[in-house]
Amino acid sequence: MSTRRFVAFDLGAESGRALLAVLENQKLTLDVRHRFANPMGKMRGHYHWDILAQWQELKTGLTKSAQGIEVDGIGVDTWGVDYGLLDSQGELMGLPFMYRDGRTDESMSAVFARVPRERIFALTGLQFMKFNTLFQLYAEKMANPQRLAQARQLLFMPDLFNYLFTGVAGNEFSIASTSQMYDPRQRDWARGLLQELDLPAGILGRIIPSGTVLGPLLNEIAEECSVKAMPVIASASHDTASAVAAVPVEGARHDWCYISSGTWSLMGVELPEPIINEKSQQYAYTNEGGVGGTTRFLKNIMGLWLVQECRRYWAQAGREYSYAELTEMASQAPALVSLINPDDGPFMAPGNMPPKIESFCQSTGQKIPASPGEFVRCCLDSLALTYRRTLEGLEDILNRKIATIHIVGGGTQNELLNQMTADATGCIVVAGPVEATGIGNVLVQAMAVGVVDSLAQARAIVRNSFPVRRYEPRDTARWDQAYSRYVDLLSK
Repeated sequence: MSTRRFVAFDLGAESGRALLAVLENQKLTLDVRHRFANPMGKMRGHYHWDILAQWQELKTGLTKSAQGIEVDGIGVDTWGVDYGLLDSQGELMGLPFMYRDGRTDESMSAVFARVPRERIFALTGLQFMKFNTLFQLYAEKMANPQRLAQARQLLFMPDLFNYLFTGVAGNEFSIASTSQMYDPRQRDWARGLLQELDLPAGILGRIIPSGTVLGPLLNEIAEECSVKAMPVIASASHDTASAVAAVPVEGARHDWCYISSGTWSLMGVELPEPIINEKSQQYAYTNEGGVGGTTRFLKNIMGLWLVQECRRYWAQAGREYSYAELTEMASQAPALVSLINPDDGPFMAPGNMPPKIESFCQSTGQKIPASPGEFVRCCLDSLALTYRRTLEGLEDILNRKIATIHIVGGGTQNELLNQMTADATGCIVVAGPVEATGIGNVLVQAMAVGVVDSLAQARAIVRNSFPVRRYEPRDTARWDQAYSRYVDLLSK
């Protein structure tokens, strides 16, 4: 295999990065050329993404990654559900809203008043979360129907960046599937549902398969960034779809699941077809699109957002801690003392995370954490127990046991949580690679240009290129006792 180079832009809810990847002799190397914060802010009572700042950071990353070299492709992946609207002139209509904005607080119940939730799940197979694009659009319809009426195209965040790079507008499969407007059985938009809700189905574009070459980088962008012409590829544009593509599993085994660990924890399995039935709705599982038309059957869990928001709260109070420092303090704190439900409603919104944890513990009659280490320990213990609960639901739906959990993404660096996950679930945990999202993004690009033949070959390259660490369960009896307390808390 000749040497091939790709640029991957990976934007998470907290930060983004531009990576230069070199693929040679079935081995992939990554070089993070640019890191940046992903800023959001509040204006006129609403949280928005700073799209101009994001776009400038992407161009900076392109310059740092591709200047003076031949590049075989560039691709963007981001978080799901959020979008921008284009007008009839192809111009962006204002700042995209952030999914944690409170405008959707009432829209879910308003939607269910018109279309029963059971029918929506039967059509879309998606876990109900108030920030899903369907509810965001309905909130927009209630608050600003004129703006929605003037829109001509909806582009999810990676689609929007691809459009800015190429001038080509389309909706990539994996990101479209996060919207609760996509019918995974029909593999098309659930247009009838949108019509019932008086939402404009015409703003949804053609659904583009993961790994589609959109076209060349616009000349004006190439000149501004001082780079050569290169193809822009709609990779697996949802970050979890890219991360799952990089899970280093071998062969056709069915006894594994994954956790894509970062701001959110996405826990599930890879399937050839969706599972949409009463049990998957009861357990609040979701059917999203994966590479090669697969289904990511998973559940969204709050994830390390809890720790990120604690850290931000303390920084605003003048106490700066690194994540490594917080994890070390948590490792020294007493284990399994205070527990929370990570998916409890108040934890969703930005700000004041430690006081919210205090309130939860007080209302449930538990000891209130007294130090940063105890707060973070509470978050991590609770996440591990949530993984166990999610695993039990998954095994019940699939009617099979899971033996190995593959953890990929930035959260793999938290060795304490990795060991807790093994202890709480009784499963072997295989952690790595860290940059799974960027790796998957690159390998889907390589598939798009014919350098990699299949998803199986892509995963073989991952195994050949990046180390993993194995965690064996230990002290499971103590976690069994804590799990009983955790389940009781959820019923209160």
